[in-house]
Amino acid sequence: MTFLTTTIAVLVALLTAATGLALAQEHVSFPTQDGGLIYADLYGNGDRGVVLAHGGRFNKESWEKQARVLAKAGFRVLAIDFRGYGESRGPGQADPLSALLHLDVLAAVRYLHKAGAKTVSVIGASMGGSAAADAAIVAEPGEIDRIILLASEAGTGRVGPPEKVKGRKLFIVSRDDTSGDGVVRLVKIREQFNVVPDPKELIVLDGSAHAQFIFQTDQGERLMREILRFLSQP
Repeated sequence: MTFLTTTIAVLVALLTAATGLALAQEHVSFPTQDGGLIYADLYGNGDRGVVLAHGGRFNKESWEKQARVLAKAGFRVLAIDFRGYGESRGPGQADPLSALLHLDVLAAVRYLHKAGAKTVSVIGASMGGSAAADAAIVAEPGEIDRIILLASEAGTGRVGPPEKVKGRKLFIVSRDDTSGDGVVRLVKIREQFNVVPDPKELIVLDGSAHAQFIFQTDQGERLMREILRFLSQP
């Protein structure tokens, strides 16, 4: 191997390592207002924050691929484990679906603001989407810039109606996605989409995959493009 070839190889290795470090996750934790403690993975260092809130069958690690794409696009990304998942804990952790998960989302949003993010958005999948919508209801004006709900209704109904969800909203659902009792989710989601305040968008994808499972289908690339488009709009 010549000196020039060796030098180029070393430079490529250094650049690759530098890029990897820039996108490598940092493990962080922060308290919730009801005494919980949330663990999360932080990617990137942009001034636009994004919280990733997983579905019931997932965890913070399930977002790694999407988190790295967002970080590469200039976002500071925080993928959380809800209470009852991983090391995260808090009241109601034995039954997360009935716990106040929106407080975990709010804690993540506020963590990013304190870390220097000028705006913070939330992407929530299924269970995480309901928590994101609830957080957008009780958050202070401007705390949550926009939310993306993947196959999720606009909140649990415990903290307020869909009409109270603040910020820009993007609903995304597969056309043939059905709940456990066979009900097509699009029907209820469309009903709630009609009553949430503007600005809002609804995108219906082909297929039947639910929430984060969409990333594993032929609709995954389009889903990621729509997410980047929505988050990047001025």
